[in-house]
Amino acid sequence: MQGVAVLVCLVLVVSFLATRSGPEPDGDRAGAGGVPAGAARSTGLPGADGRTGDAGPATPGLRPRQRPPSPEPTPPTSEPAAPPPAKPDSPALSVVRGEMPAAVDLTAVGARDWVHWGDRGDGSTVRKRSGSREIIDRGGAGRRVGWDGNQEYVRWSDGTPDRATDGSSNGVYTCGAGNGFSLAVAGSGEPRTVQLYGGIWMARGRLEARLSTGGPVSTARLEDPYTSQSAQFTIRFTLPKGARLLLNWTVEKVFTTHCGNVGLQAVTVR
Repeated sequence: MQGVAVLVCLVLVVSFLATRSGPEPDGDRAGAGGVPAGAARSTGLPGADGRTGDAGPATPGLRPRQRPPSPEPTPPTSEPAAPPPAKPDSPALSVVRGEMPAAVDLTAVGARDWVHWGDRGDGSTVRKRSGSREIIDRGGAGRRVGWDGNQEYVRWSDGTPDRATDGSSNGVYTCGAGNGFSLAVAGSGEPRTVQLYGGIWMARGRLEARLSTGGPVSTARLEDPYTSQSAQFTIRFTLPKGARLLLNWTVEKVFTTHCGNVGLQAVTVR
């Protein structure tokens, strides 16, 4: 009887093990961490509901939110129309601020005309001897004061009344918010490039350029609340004869009670 009982128990154990084990289907075997072996993380980004969708296989070298280019991009339905060419005498205007070079040759830069301020004091100017006289000094608010300590130098070899100089650090400045310099350059019907060499001391200067024929005002600023700084402003414009480019270089804000100012060294035209 004991042998029969042992035999029955062995049969039951074998049957139980047969129901608990069996071959796992390929692709469902779990790897480390419970992630199915061979599965890749989704490359999708969170959507509006916070869930992440599958964006396909990852592409090496792409940063987040980038996508690989389509192998066959969809052609546009129509080609964009090219803008009509501008007429040679149609008004145009642009202003760009850049760093002023340590030395500027006014004779080379001002092929048509140039003017330098302050070489012999507050009200003195030197002009290009055979210049076109396109540069016009229209005054401006505030008293002009001569200054000989600019960090950048200008030189020329075709001036009047001073014919030449190897290097001048002179210029003029005016203090106080709202004060500055008012200039103009005559139009000729051809594209022109104007360079204005100016600076500020413990102030914010604003250069406004506009056309006498109307249109929007172009503005550039230069600011230093602690010390002095110079800049080269490049103004490109086209105007018919009889019209003018109007420039106002003024103090927009001062950062000191001791004469925050804008300065002016020279203007050239080519």
